[in-house]
Amino acid sequence: MSTADHRGPDQQIDQEMASALQELRTRLVGELIEPQDPLYDEARAVWNGMIDLRPRAVVRAGAVTDIDPVLEAARHTGMPLAVRGGGHSIAGHGTAADGLVLDLGPLNGVDVDAANQLVTVGPGATLADVDRATAGHGLAVPLGVIIQTGVAGLTLGGGVGWLTAPTG
Repeated sequence: MSTADHRGPDQQIDQEMASALQELRTRLVGELIEPQDPLYDEARAVWNGMIDLRPRAVVRAGAVTDIDPVLEAARHTGMPLAVRGGGHSIAGHGTAADGLVLDLGPLNGVDVDAANQLVTVGPGATLADVDRATAGHGLAVPLGVIIQTGVAGLTLGGGVGWLTAPTG
């Protein structure tokens, strides 16, 4: 008697993805959100409302330690991966159709060392987070002008703010 798998290729791939996502879920501090979850539409949304992609799953990181397992899962499954800091990309780079989204937004801590005029930000911090933390110390950071923009995206891809010309 044969024990051959009678599932079609698409069913087998779906089962492998589901299994990989279930394994990922057990390794996370944060949450893994899939299309059947009530928070899915909110979790998949990006700043540019014209971008309406449906990722296979969104991981809302709960700690920096969530990053490596998500990268491993994307590599293992071959799912497209989008990493979202603030989600302010006009082109929608903070999401991926049928892919895996790593939402770093919850990791938005900002530490201000006023004595040394040094600001350290989490990977999900936005300009609003930085402004809120630095203003009370009389400090400002010459970044972009839209407060919803993620600091990581500005750091990696540009961003000219009101203070850039006068302060560098």
